[in-house]
Amino acid sequence: MAEDAGIKAPRWRRWGKEALWLLLMALVITTLVDLWRSPTLPAGAMEAPFTLQDGTTTTLVEQSRGKPLLVYYWASWCGVCRFTTPTVEQLWQEGENVLTVALRSGSDEPLRAGMAKKGLTFPTHNDESGDLAARWQVGVTPTFLVIKDGALVSSTTGWSSAWGLRLRLLWASW
Repeated sequence: MAEDAGIKAPRWRRWGKEALWLLLMALVITTLVDLWRSPTLPAGAMEAPFTLQDGTTTTLVEQSRGKPLLVYYWASWCGVCRFTTPTVEQLWQEGENVLTVALRSGSDEPLRAGMAKKGLTFPTHNDESGDLAARWQVGVTPTFLVIKDGALVSSTTGWSSAWGLRLRLLWASW
């Protein structure tokens, strides 16, 4: 009504509206990109055994039973992973359910040594040749998958904050 009388809305209100529109557009764009990049897990992927760096074998169904599992695809050569990997390690240290896949990051011993040097203790499957990533159609590092009771609940690629990952895990637990 004030604008009808020739009085302009306060600057903060105009900026607030623009910021809200920009935030909404960013949310729509990132959601569409996540859908486009979302991996397609082949039939039987949830039951397929994984051998971890410590020699144990597990499956995604076992790991995600009762508590959401964060599957983190990363690589030692990935620039963005330098920022996301410490976040995933922090979540692991805080008791979150985490399983990581090191993509084309060398053979077992150099990978183990590199992880130890960086203080990384989360459970890791070494996808040395990239076969698993190819079967799952993971083409971007980092990629985050949230799995609950053997079902893919959500996925995202690129940088993600600790709060963003915590919210995805919380969302999956409902």
